[in-house]
Amino acid sequence: MASTPAKDKKESRIDQQMIRDLAELLNETGLSEIEWNEGTLKVRVAKTVAAVSAPVYAAAPPAHAAATPAAAAAGGDDVASHPGAVKSPMVGTVYTASEPGAAPFVSVGSNVSAGQTLLIVEAMKTMNPITAPKGGRVTRILIENQQPVEFGQPLLVIE
Repeated sequence: MASTPAKDKKESRIDQQMIRDLAELLNETGLSEIEWNEGTLKVRVAKTVAAVSAPVYAAAPPAHAAATPAAAAAGGDDVASHPGAVKSPMVGTVYTASEPGAAPFVSVGSNVSAGQTLLIVEAMKTMNPITAPKGGRVTRILIENQQPVEFGQPLLVIE
């Protein structure tokens, strides 16, 4: 037995202030967990997210759902294959502005540059900016503010 109980206790001592700081970082960023490693020390801080919000999206079909098949029949597939189509990288809720009441990031006719924020998709309480893959002019916006979106769904077109 190379190590003593006193030595093991000293090596496994965790800085409680660091854990508090990590927990505060979770609250500030809206993340649900964070992990930190240093040498053999590994600390994971996680919080549970209320499961109440998940059924809310599934229980209420979006108001635009009836229009979706008609839009697809009217050439929606063409938009999906358009070289300038910006598609959602995840399932979530799309926001066209940084906060309620703020001006939208872009509108039809807006000139954008590569890397510019176009929209935000919220997924699992995390806001994910959707940026322009290339510069150009926004010719179509295919979604509405606070609309649920699917992975790969075209959001807008840049030409």
